[in-house]
Amino acid sequence: MKAQPPRDKAPTLPADDPAARFRHADDPAWHWLENRDAPEVSAFLETANQESDRWFTPLDDLVERLYHGHLARRELAVSGLKTPLDHFTVWSETAPNADYPVWWRHPNGRPDAAEAFLDLEARAGEHDFLELGDMALSPDEAWLAWTEDTRGDETYTLYLKRLPDGDPAVLLEEIGPEIGWAEDNATLLFTRFDATQRPESIWRLPVAHGQAGEPTLILREEDPEFWLGLGKTRSREWLILESASKDTSESHLIPARAPATPPRCFRARESGVEYAVDHRPGHFYVLHNRQATHFRLDRLAERSLDGADPAHHWQPLIDHRDEATLEGVDAFDWGLVITERDHHEAQVHLRVLELADDHALIRDERLPLPELPCSLALGDAPHFAERCLRLREESFTLPVTWHELDLDSGERRLLKQQPIHGDLRPEQLACERIWATSHDGERVPVSVVRRADLSGHPLPTLLYGYGAYGEVLDPWFSVARLELLARGAAFAVAHVRGGGDRGEPWYLAGKLEHKANSFHDFLAARDALVEKGLSDGEHIAAYGASAGGLLVSASLNLAPDAFCAAVLDVPFVDVLRTMENPDLPLTTAEYTEWGDPREPEARRRIRDYSPLDNLSAQPWPAVFLQGSWHDTRVPYWEPAKLYARLKELAPEQRADDHPILLRTDMSAGHGGASGRFKAWHDNARQDAFILWALGLEDREA
Repeated sequence: MKAQPPRDKAPTLPADDPAARFRHADDPAWHWLENRDAPEVSAFLETANQESDRWFTPLDDLVERLYHGHLARRELAVSGLKTPLDHFTVWSETAPNADYPVWWRHPNGRPDAAEAFLDLEARAGEHDFLELGDMALSPDEAWLAWTEDTRGDETYTLYLKRLPDGDPAVLLEEIGPEIGWAEDNATLLFTRFDATQRPESIWRLPVAHGQAGEPTLILREEDPEFWLGLGKTRSREWLILESASKDTSESHLIPARAPATPPRCFRARESGVEYAVDHRPGHFYVLHNRQATHFRLDRLAERSLDGADPAHHWQPLIDHRDEATLEGVDAFDWGLVITERDHHEAQVHLRVLELADDHALIRDERLPLPELPCSLALGDAPHFAERCLRLREESFTLPVTWHELDLDSGERRLLKQQPIHGDLRPEQLACERIWATSHDGERVPVSVVRRADLSGHPLPTLLYGYGAYGEVLDPWFSVARLELLARGAAFAVAHVRGGGDRGEPWYLAGKLEHKANSFHDFLAARDALVEKGLSDGEHIAAYGASAGGLLVSASLNLAPDAFCAAVLDVPFVDVLRTMENPDLPLTTAEYTEWGDPREPEARRRIRDYSPLDNLSAQPWPAVFLQGSWHDTRVPYWEPAKLYARLKELAPEQRADDHPILLRTDMSAGHGGASGRFKAWHDNARQDAFILWALGLEDREA
């Protein structure tokens, strides 16, 4: 562990500095900030907000230009893609001046009879924050159930209304976000949290004729490392209740038309084995990693479900492969759509398997990609017999685009593309992927996007990373990013280990005892950008949010001179202390990601990289920290502690040109502001800091 700064005297901060004013000499780690109810805590955060506002004052004009430039590039009136269900076609519309959408429907084939059935803009009028947790139409499309969070703390209220214009009724409060209908049109399933906000139970709620009865417990998960979730097969035959930790899962099935039937365990959990189930009449399809690290796909005859161990009857469809990870399976009555990821190219693919009744393979086709690298995903397909697939495509240079693919004719029809306005068009951007060499020789993909006319010159660069939970940073288009690119910045993504960008092996190589690989990969990506002449080594800023904040913070502890600045959004930086407190939300479920600190070796590993436990007297670059008062995933005190501690490192070097800033949103949760205009304005402030750090604040778009 790096040496800590001396604590025998107060740091020489200006007397009006928040870290000096609120310092407790007997608590140099600032743990007192964890006492949410103490008035001094909110006073400290508000004082830090005022300091941040003062620092940003010279940039206020830039913030407004970025904000209004973003609005000018975006189509503010947004109409969602229409989805035909059995009886109605549904879609959302957001008015140009609205923060939230209104949901509409019309009878199939009757677009002239459109009617609104859920107005979130109106519902948000009474709250500073509104987040829709889940929305579920009854199978007969006569009733709508939904969950709302109006605080940002991820606890939800359940509502029900008769469509289209019945009065909303509150059915339950303080529940989880997920809900689902059984196929009897009279039963809702929902989740409840335990004291640590873990979804630990699934309940059945009768709602005949809009009147709620008494909830009945269906399934409770006693293991604190497991979460419960619920779903339904596209065949509409089975409700699926899934219990899962970070590396083990177990599914329970209930006939969707008989929701009072006790759940049946599909296969008992086996430590380290993950599986997911889908269904076609007569057969289940099991995507699993049992003796198959990169996952394989098997099938099980429905009649064999009652066997002592159904796995004995699993029959292979797609074997384990070294070069690809199977990520998902979607079943239709004609066959399957497989999502798989190429390890070598770090690229997702969709594969269509058409099957005969005896499972003979009629068709095996990998769908073409619009460009490399890109994102490709299967869109909503509520009908089991659907033979026209909706495909969502996107890249760093391609706005979100929806196509419909006719499996019979092969025809592709453009349904919708996100419109982009302004002087910088998507076709004027250039994207490439380079490969960095990490400390152990591993090749790390790095994606870079910039203005095409600036190719061939090293540019000031924003480097983004995440690297946890197997999450994938597939390419995404950003309207806000155009404001940075137009002013001459490049945007790069380090696809570090710990994420899933190169499949399951990539994830496993960046978790637990291998977590340090993520930090070395991030620094290697930074160096490769400079070595290949893409980035100006004096002007590279880093960005990380949540677990990405851990990635960037730990990298800065290793190499504080590598970046000119960093933006840390709700950063997970007090890793050891958080993981040692099982009473905090989500902690116990994270043991399989970071390690259980009750084990000495795991505790040592976490302590060796936990950012707040490895600060040294060597100061960091300029930092903009962002937190949220109602955040239950990364509590507000984590960025607040880091802010205060960084202030105390070499305080004589701190000035307006080398600031440590903290801004805490006192009305939001982990995802920040819920209304789109406030979120865009917050993003403009963040981008103003980045442009200032990169020396581009005076550039015009």
